[in-house]
Amino acid sequence: MDEKKTANAGKAVRITTVLTLAVALSELIFAFTQYKQGMTVGDVATYVTNNHHIYLLLLIIANIALLPAALFLYKENGISIKDEIYDKKTLGKDILYGVGAFIASEVIGDVYGWLINLIPGIGTTELARQGRELNTGVVIMDVIALILVSGICKEIYFRGLAMRFAAPVFGELPALLLFNVLFSILDWHNLGVSFIIGLIWIFAYRKTRHLITPMICHSLAGTFYLVWSLISLS
Repeated sequence: MDEKKTANAGKAVRITTVLTLAVALSELIFAFTQYKQGMTVGDVATYVTNNHHIYLLLLIIANIALLPAALFLYKENGISIKDEIYDKKTLGKDILYGVGAFIASEVIGDVYGWLINLIPGIGTTELARQGRELNTGVVIMDVIALILVSGICKEIYFRGLAMRFAAPVFGELPALLLFNVLFSILDWHNLGVSFIIGLIWIFAYRKTRHLITPMICHSLAGTFYLVWSLISLS
């Protein structure tokens, strides 16, 4: 096997794994410092974002800190990140795929979340965190962290690095699934929703071969979450 391909795959896995572990371990600390006897897994998970502004700051710093390493991996292999993200000739179609995949992932993700909440010991109870912190500063950080930074950076890590650098070694689908597992570990507190919706985003990405498609999915998901939060608290 080509040593350069193997080395590139190793770098891609390391970058994404470092991001996953850094965020996931921090989330575990955030959650379990609030543990009370009788809590279910779902109850504990709701406290990951207990200090919402700190959680958002963590996402921003962790994603941006590793971006130079990811971009350098593209550059040293002579790959244009712009071309990986979009092509003017197919941009409209790629965006439509992203919107369609977002809608599908929201519906399926909501059904999955509803089913998970029915499972004793996993579904949330009255011990779950009630309400959330929301002010102008937090809303701005939500936009930056969930819509811009996560929407762009996470797709470069979990879809782009998988497709471009891990796939030549592991195979395309195994690489995308492996990185989707890491994606779901990073967001463990949604109890597998990220894995389910990630599968749909992978399907759309494989159809278009451009990162703009899952980026649209991810950014719309962040936007939907923020809008829903604002409406529910109004």
